[in-house]
Amino acid sequence: MQEIIKSGKSLAVAEKVLVMIHGRGGSARDILSLSADLNVDSFALVAPQAPGNSWYPQSFLSPRAENEPSLSNALKLIKDVVVDLEKEGFSKEQIYFLGFSQGACLALEFAASQAARYGGVVAFTGGVIGDQVDHRNYHGDFDGTPIFIGSSDPDFHVPVSRVKESSALLEEMGANVTEIIYENMGHTISRAEIAQVNKLIFND
Repeated sequence: MQEIIKSGKSLAVAEKVLVMIHGRGGSARDILSLSADLNVDSFALVAPQAPGNSWYPQSFLSPRAENEPSLSNALKLIKDVVVDLEKEGFSKEQIYFLGFSQGACLALEFAASQAARYGGVVAFTGGVIGDQVDHRNYHGDFDGTPIFIGSSDPDFHVPVSRVKESSALLEEMGANVTEIIYENMGHTISRAEIAQVNKLIFND
């Protein structure tokens, strides 16, 4: 079983859970440290650790087959986390996702493949995965789930065109998407993005 690090409120007392997904070369502990800047004091925090600190080997824009079996394994891990949380008594609406870079791509890919009314999704620099956006991979209805996607123009890893394609897909599936492209932000998480997600996603 892949390592999963927990922080914040215990699952026994938390009313909401935030699943935090780190980027390539990062770690579960890295992404958990971001919680200090988020309005998530009432949340349990759950951060899976990728094997070798990478969820899949190639760019997220590569043909999906080139990222297998790692991609399917990563998506299954996220699904297993959600199933376990539901067994603990959490509804999908009490479950939130947050990821950065490779983790943002994974968060969006998972959510769109199993769309439902989640608490919210935060994607710091990412888009859905594959050399093209294949709508056959995505199922369900977000039913108004708030989703934030922030990215830089330019970003070396994530083209703005894929961010916009992803936003359009998510909106078609019923999500309430806020997409903000920051000029020359770089491949990072900015204070402006933190302020946005605290207002849009973690505001209660």
